[in-house]
Amino acid sequence: MVAKVAPELQAPLVLFTYYNPIIRRGMDKFCEQIKAAGVAGLLVPDLPLEETVTIRAACERAGLELVLLTTPTTPKARMAEIARASQGFVYLVSVTGVTGVQEKVAARVETLVETLHAVTDKSVAVGFGVSKPEHARQIVDWGAEGVICGSALVRALGDAATPEEGLKNMEALARSLREAIPH
Repeated sequence: MVAKVAPELQAPLVLFTYYNPIIRRGMDKFCEQIKAAGVAGLLVPDLPLEETVTIRAACERAGLELVLLTTPTTPKARMAEIARASQGFVYLVSVTGVTGVQEKVAARVETLVETLHAVTDKSVAVGFGVSKPEHARQIVDWGAEGVICGSALVRALGDAATPEEGLKNMEALARSLREAIPH
């Protein structure tokens, strides 16, 4: 599926997956396969910084960037370590807890974006709970270079009566998020 979609995308595609499927397939094989499919980066949310050495090496051999997460509870010094080790950009998780659709973006995200920018010159992309155009606009107005929307897109697909309707809903949501951000 990724191989069919990736050539049509203008932005680099970063695959978000947990560590177990990577281990099951084999790190090098997994990284080679996703690179061949058109993926530019890999994000493994259940892998702490100290455990990224092996997967980083596999990513480097395959020509992938390894993107790392920082959270609202991450101390500033650790944010700096994570930002140094992250490739491409730093993914800022906007909420404490699990992902999902949120009504509003927490005001503390502005401070978290500022803190990250104080420790890195890499782009910051904010995700978890981003589901509306006004969320995307607010996050970018606060200084983030990108927004990441996952759960709301999955919901747009899953709540539809047919796969075709779901894809249309996903496209409409993605367009509305993109249009809310100044280019």
